[in-house]
Amino acid sequence: MQSWQRQQSDTPPTAAAAPRLEVVIEIPAGSFLKRGSTGRLDFISPFPCPFNYGSVDTLIGLEGDLLDAVVLGPRLPRGARVTVQAFGAVGLTDRGMYDDKLICSEHPVGEWQRRLVLLFFGFYARCKWLLNLLRGQGGRNACEGWVDAKDAINRARPRTEEHWSGPKVPF
Repeated sequence: MQSWQRQQSDTPPTAAAAPRLEVVIEIPAGSFLKRGSTGRLDFISPFPCPFNYGSVDTLIGLEGDLLDAVVLGPRLPRGARVTVQAFGAVGLTDRGMYDDKLICSEHPVGEWQRRLVLLFFGFYARCKWLLNLLRGQGGRNACEGWVDAKDAINRARPRTEEHWSGPKVPF
């Protein structure tokens, strides 16, 4: 087992146990434009993003970019800052680099939502493999499953830079 891996969580936390975080929305639900944490367009997807996608701009994930966060619920505008609870996380490996994706909502995440999120990230990992292949970038791509939100947050480190200039590794 690698150092970032933890035992997968079988039960999502209750609302009282889920950490609250501020998430900045980078990709509104339904958008075809995939942007990175600096706002730069990464790629145009053939499929719309089914969730609001953003980051916790005070934390750096293991791959060196802002800690990713999915916000379930209605479409939110790009740039919106929302305070939500993290009910879990999905582990994703992209080009051999592990990355946690917090799964956030105003309400506890049910089993049906959890399965849909995992299905999406399994599909997303396969699409990223193809995109990376076309870009000449190797490495393993996979959805690693559902993990505990607190473990994902603990793997991140605080952002020390006042102005975020982006990750050291180009995406």
